[in-house]
Amino acid sequence: MPTYEYKCNDCGFKFEVFQTMNAEPVKVCPNCKGEVKRLIGPGLGPIFKGTGFYETDYKSKSSNSTSKGSNVKSQSKSASK
Repeated sequence: MPTYEYKCNDCGFKFEVFQTMNAEPVKVCPNCKGEVKRLIGPGLGPIFKGTGFYETDYKSKSSNSTSKGSNVKSQSKSASK
């Protein structure tokens, strides 16, 4: 369930309400009983679950490039002979 942010038009009080997506929007300020407006937020960023999200979980780029480079050189030398 998303959290919606509201702001009162009369007193400027900001508050958040945790409610379902199909629930009616809040219309009354809990602080002064004035009219409120629902604000549009930036949304939630991605949520990463599981393994594989740390730099240490992958092989380093330098170890891959050196092993491939040495194989290519040794093959080209034997092919030229």
